[in-house]
Amino acid sequence: MSTFELFIIAVGLSMDAFAVAICKGLSVKSLKPRHMLIVGLYFGAFQGLMPLAGYFLGKQFEEYITKFDHWIAFVLLCVIGGNMIREAIKGEAEECGDSFGVKAMLPMAVATSIDALAVGVTFGFMPDVNIWFAIIFIGVITFALSAIGVKIGNVFGAKFKAKAELTGGIILIAMGIKILLEHLGIINF
Repeated sequence: MSTFELFIIAVGLSMDAFAVAICKGLSVKSLKPRHMLIVGLYFGAFQGLMPLAGYFLGKQFEEYITKFDHWIAFVLLCVIGGNMIREAIKGEAEECGDSFGVKAMLPMAVATSIDALAVGVTFGFMPDVNIWFAIIFIGVITFALSAIGVKIGNVFGAKFKAKAELTGGIILIAMGIKILLEHLGIINF
């Protein structure tokens, strides 16, 4: 997997966290840099760690499913992307209070990174993925976009939230299609 492809996946995965970060930014009356740092650290850490957990799960079952691993990657990415698109179109809103404590941030960090766990499973089936680079890269991208999302939410409001989720969903579906078409020999990048 190329760095560009990993970047595209990282951006797609981080769009849920970005959307929730926008929501957190909406809830803050007086935004401080520590708010951006807290959100970035929580979301970045979980987006980085969940693919690692998924990777190890995928590696456990790799020998049993290598014949159809590309179909699994395709389905998982399309389901995740489809859910993000559905949430964006329906305008389903996450509840975001103004607390930045563990009780508020931990559930949101876990919820926004479940899709990263599924992507990590697909990484376990791909022989050309350097998992350590991938998890750090995904974590850093998510950290940056989440911190920026808090600022955007605080300044501009909910205007970009749905567009972020829609974009993330489209990106993940496109990557799923690409993986499937490559494994079927239809395209070769």
